[in-house]
Amino acid sequence: MIEILTSGVALGVHVPGLLLADRLREQGVDATVTVLERLLPAAKLRTTAEMKVAFHRDFRLARAGSRVASDPVAAVDPSAVSSQMARWRAEQVRQFVVFSGFWLRLVERYLSTCSVRPRVDVCHVDSVLSPSFRRAPDVGARRIWLAHADSGRVPCSIPVTRRPPLPWRDRENRLLVHGGGWGMGTYRGEVGGLRSQGFELDVIAYEAADVSDEDGGVRYHMMDPDWHPWLDVGYPPFGEVVPGTAPEFRRGSGHHGSFDLCRRALATVSKPGGGTLLDSLWSATPIVFLDPFGDHERRNADLWRGLGFGLSFEDWKASGFDVGLLGAAHEALVAARDVPDYSHALAGVS
Repeated sequence: MIEILTSGVALGVHVPGLLLADRLREQGVDATVTVLERLLPAAKLRTTAEMKVAFHRDFRLARAGSRVASDPVAAVDPSAVSSQMARWRAEQVRQFVVFSGFWLRLVERYLSTCSVRPRVDVCHVDSVLSPSFRRAPDVGARRIWLAHADSGRVPCSIPVTRRPPLPWRDRENRLLVHGGGWGMGTYRGEVGGLRSQGFELDVIAYEAADVSDEDGGVRYHMMDPDWHPWLDVGYPPFGEVVPGTAPEFRRGSGHHGSFDLCRRALATVSKPGGGTLLDSLWSATPIVFLDPFGDHERRNADLWRGLGFGLSFEDWKASGFDVGLLGAAHEALVAARDVPDYSHALAGVS
């Protein structure tokens, strides 16, 4: 049994865990995903959901909040933790894969009770340590990097899909515009300017108030606003939102629904989260970087730009929104997709 530990406060951490579980199951490996927030009391979950909305509406507040973020493990329900550890013992977990550093205090506690120690991998989606890992205990884990800023490379990856990227010639004159799982950042402010340049847009809205019917060149999509990762371990229910009609939210099969939009786009215009890098690699869709959320995202952007996989919004604007620059980044991504598959390595030692 491989136990994959994620956190629901960041889809860029949670969705890669879901992808890894699916890629392992395709190889006949028993894998489960557990979300940290399932151990929290209901009152704490309500506060977390309220914070997500507040951070979406005010990016400055989100940045300030990231600097003083508290460790959610301090608020876990002790009985829920005991039940979780009992399940690990009963299912004889032999491998942990940790996507959120907040889990490591609990993993450390569990390991201290084991006569046969399970292996532990820490899987970094961002190219440097993200906030949850900065004060995490050392449990002797193997470190896995899906992108690595210091070495300037992509050491391994988790395939979002086994399908090849859509060829450049088959793509529409369309951009995917979003703010990550929490809908954070400056992306909404760029919609009008990108439309004025003649681009069609797929915009991922976070709440109904983000959706407008003023411009026919914009398609809006969103996750079900009533869904949270701690409710289940499926992909986010996702669908197109048309003003005046009830949206139909559907779950992706084998991967998250927004990836299908990314795969057809000329570029993703977004802040540089780790999950966005993963989507970029497996769709061969370049990223036009907006303002980052914290230093780890700034380093992500530096890495992707250095590899030729994207460019800043300011540089693209200065070029006159030259689509040729996006095409060159697409070709660089196509050439770079032959990276070691972490799921294959993990299945090989299972």
